[in-house]
Order: sequence, then C-alpha cells, then structure tokens
Amino acid sequence: MPIATPEVYNEMLDRAKAGKFAYPAINVTSSQTLHAALRGFAEAESDGIIQISTGGAEFLGGQYNKDMVTGAVALAEFAHIVAAKYDITVALHTDHCPKDKLDGYVRPLLDISAERVAKGLNPLFQSHMWDGSAETLADNLAIGQELLAKAAAAKIILEVEITPTGGEEDGVSHEINDELYTTVEDAIRTAEALGLGEKGRYLLAASFGNVHGVYKPGNVVLRPELLKDLQAGVGEKYGKASPFDFVFHGGSGSTAEEIATALENGVVKMNLDTDTQYAFTRPVVDHMFSNYAGVLKVDGEVGTKSKYDPRTWGKAAEAGMAARVTEACANLRSTGTKLK
Repeated sequence: MPIATPEVYNEMLDRAKAGKFAYPAINVTSSQTLHAALRGFAEAESDGIIQISTGGAEFLGGQYNKDMVTGAVALAEFAHIVAAKYDITVALHTDHCPKDKLDGYVRPLLDISAERVAKGLNPLFQSHMWDGSAETLADNLAIGQELLAKAAAAKIILEVEITPTGGEEDGVSHEINDELYTTVEDAIRTAEALGLGEKGRYLLAASFGNVHGVYKPGNVVLRPELLKDLQAGVGEKYGKASPFDFVFHGGSGSTAEEIATALENGVVKMNLDTDTQYAFTRPVVDHMFSNYAGVLKVDGEVGTKSKYDPRTWGKAAEAGMAARVTEACANLRSTGTKLK
C-alpha cells in the first residue's frame, strides 16, 4: 500500500500527533524529484507526504499549454505506479492554492476524486490545500466550508491557511510583519466555521511568524510556542484536548529548537521546498562546473556524451535531494516510524 488509502492517511496523522513527530511534505516538480523524495523517505524508513503546488503542477503540465490539472493528475498517476517499489507509505497532497486558481486546480481535482470514490476507488490525492490567507478571514472560512464538504465527500483531508505566511510562493506573497501570528480568536472562528472533525478532517496552517523561501537568521521571529496557546484556547472552549492538527509552513532554515517546540504543540506536517530545491540543483551545478569541457562543445569540439547525458547529472541530483529529505525526517522525528 505505497499510496495511503484515506483510512491509512488518517492513521498516519494520528500516529504523528500521538508520537509528537511530523511528516516532511516535499514539493516535487518532476519524476526525478518524486523519486528523490520517495528515496529519501525509504532510506529514513519514514512515511511521508508528496505535494504539488500550482506552479509545480503548471510546470508538470508542460510549457506548451501549462495545464495544472493535467500536470497534477499525470504525476499522481505516475506516483501510484512507481511508489509501489518503495517500502514506505506516502500521501499525495496539493500545496498552496489561492482563490483565483481554485477553479483551475483544486475544484477539478476534487471532482476527479469524487468520481473515483463513486466507482468504489480511492481518491487520486489524499489531501488538498486551500490558501485563503490573502482573503478576509470571513471569506476564507466561507470558502473553506464549501471545500471541506466536497473534500469529506471524496474521502479527502483539507488543509487550510487562515492567516498569512510571509515571503512568496507561486505568486502568493505577504510582507514580514506582525500579521504573521494567528490569534486565539482566529482559531476559535475557524473551529466555529469548520468544526473540529465532525464536518470533515482538516489540517490547520496557523501562522507563528513563518516565512517562505530563504532568509538569514534574525530576519524572521518564529514563535512556535504560540501553537500551544491556540490548542489551549480552542480546547478549553470546546472541551477537547489538542484539537488541531497543525502544519508548519516555511520550514526551510528553521532551527532544531523551533522544530522541536512545534512538534510538541501538535504539528504533524512540515513543508519543505526551498531546501530540497537547492539540494537537487547543487550537485548539478557542481557537475557542470567540474565537467565544463565535457558538457559543452568548447572550441568546436564534440564534448563528452557521458558528461552531458541527463542521466549522469540527474542521478547526482536525485541523491542530493534524497539526502536532504532523510535529514528532514531526522529533524522531524519521523525516522524509523514507517507503518509496518
């Protein structure tokens, strides 16, 4: 069962929360990066989450027409086949989708999974993200209610982002300022609108100073202890201990202490994209610089086929990214926790 069923995905998340570890959620943009993520999970003996952003899906759809749904469906179908060769379980997820891209991405993908479930099959993706952080909280949660109902009907988990994450990802950007911190009031309004599981399970990307992309120490003030306040505030109102399954966005570059605090307070999923992009590209750059004359037809020469063969530098790229995924598993305490 390399691709998690809805029941197994729920079990994965429950185990992570109970065990105070989280799954690395690795953004992929190609068959190569997919294999790198799967390899990293397998080498760490960890289950995990593979995710495709709107920009990643557009890239996967090909530059001729850049269709996001085609790209996402194609890689998901590919993953269902190749993941069978890896001794771990993964869930497929779609990352950040803002309001203006819902009709071209998440809603059609929900419809595809609903059709599969109606035929007695499992959904194509196990979770989808609605990024309403650029909207008012009222509009964000109203759309979240609609999407949660559709997701639940298709046996899919919804991820919601209720307040901004700083930086930029796939065209969604927010300034780095005091708005990057979710309040207890925000969390209570979320529980009032989306429930606490009775309307369908969802993951909550709350903000505690998170920023996408690369940043130097001191530029961002993360407060993962804030998540404890959100759990306590909503838990007290509804009589439910630790009611939220949190997602850590902007995880690249975080300290071990920040990650540990987040895990203690209910984070079950942490997104990694920037660090894994670099880990994939860095070996390619090294290969090109080290084999300059071989990869280029310098001064009329023919170059060296074994040096510019994409399989040569592609293998190095896969290994580099896989190593970073394995490191992420160790940081998130998921190493050795795979389902038996």
